[in-house]
Amino acid sequence: MPELSVRECMHEGVISCTEDTGIEEVAREMSTHRISALVVVEGGVAVGVISQTDLVNATFVQPYLHHWPGMAARHLMSKPVVSVRPDAPLAAALELLRSRRIHRLVVTEVVDGGERPVGILSMTDVVRMLGERGAREVS
Repeated sequence: MPELSVRECMHEGVISCTEDTGIEEVAREMSTHRISALVVVEGGVAVGVISQTDLVNATFVQPYLHHWPGMAARHLMSKPVVSVRPDAPLAAALELLRSRRIHRLVVTEVVDGGERPVGILSMTDVVRMLGERGAREVS
C-alpha cells in the first residue's frame, strides 16, 4: 500500500486575512465559515496563522484593550508559518504537528519565491480521514 501524502488528507483552499485585519473581523470570519483559524497573508504569501486559541488567550487582557485601539491580526498571530508541501508524506506532516505541538499546518506551494497557501492540514482532517479509512475497511 503506497504511503499517503498530505494532498490526500488536506482541506483544499484557505480562508485568509491580512496582518491589518481587525480582531473583530477575524472572529467574525471564523464564525461565518465555521473554522478555527485564518491564514494571514501579505501579497498572497502566508506570513502567519491566527487561531481561535489566539483570540481566547487575548481575552485575559480585555479590560486593557481600550488602551490599545486597532488591535489586528498582526498582534496575535503565530509566526512564522509552519508549512508543508502537498506532496509531502502524511507521516512527516504528522510528526511536524506532534513535534511542534500545533493543530494545523498551512499547505503551501512555492510560487515566485513565496509560499502561497493552497490548503490546510489539521488534526481534524487527519482524524476524519482515519475514520473514513476505518469505515471502508470494515465494509
